[in-house]
Amino acid sequence: MRLCSIASGSSGNCIYVGSEEAHVLVDVGISGKSIEKGLNSLDLTGKDVDGILITHEHSDHIKGLGVISRKYGIPIYTTGGTADAMLRMKSLGKMPEGLIHEIREDEPFGIKDLTVNPFTIPHDAAQPVGYRLECGEHSVGIATDLGKYNDYIVKNLENLDAVLLEANHDIRMLQVGKYPYYLKQRILGDRGHLSNENAGRLLCRILHDNLKAVFLGHLSRENNYEELAYETVCSEVTLGDNPYRSRDFKIQVAKRDHISEIITV
Repeated sequence: MRLCSIASGSSGNCIYVGSEEAHVLVDVGISGKSIEKGLNSLDLTGKDVDGILITHEHSDHIKGLGVISRKYGIPIYTTGGTADAMLRMKSLGKMPEGLIHEIREDEPFGIKDLTVNPFTIPHDAAQPVGYRLECGEHSVGIATDLGKYNDYIVKNLENLDAVLLEANHDIRMLQVGKYPYYLKQRILGDRGHLSNENAGRLLCRILHDNLKAVFLGHLSRENNYEELAYETVCSEVTLGDNPYRSRDFKIQVAKRDHISEIITV
């Protein structure tokens, strides 16, 4: 399996997951041109993409969906609530009939040799989900846009080979920053976004001997920066009640505006 961040940040998200037979994108919250550029960097085109998995309907996750789906006729997989919310958005344009496939939380489905497991996440959207993708004995997980984590989320992220976790903000930067009070409360709330500290604590819950790589994603442009997210998460791992240290596996920050390295597991 392969995991690669084409773009990840509060301004736009697009993640590639591949196997021997399948190529999928998790979210397409960047321009169609940027999506195609990212795919080309992977020696792929839109014609190679077997499915688009949408986590929720916010624009930084679906901005390029209308353009890319109309151009290539790529199947779209998302929950019913998210689909309904997307179809009400004029910014996407007319969506081709028959491309949207409704999925349900905790009901796995297949895309060629990939098994996709959607799981509920707490976020202020219609029916948001994270994804666990498996092929044979290998698995990767995507969990961004969650205000908190619980045992259910931990269970869905256990025993992964690679994971992309949200590390959205530094709490102090957010508190003293220029955002209005209501927006700060939204981000800090149980249906908001995961802080650097909580990303590190969640990571501590899912560490195991075979975890090879961790991407920190969905960083806020205003309330975080790469070095701070990285150092905070590493500190939580080092100080946490676990036998691991951050050097035991690869941690890297997914870039906002260019493609990451490809992780192969």
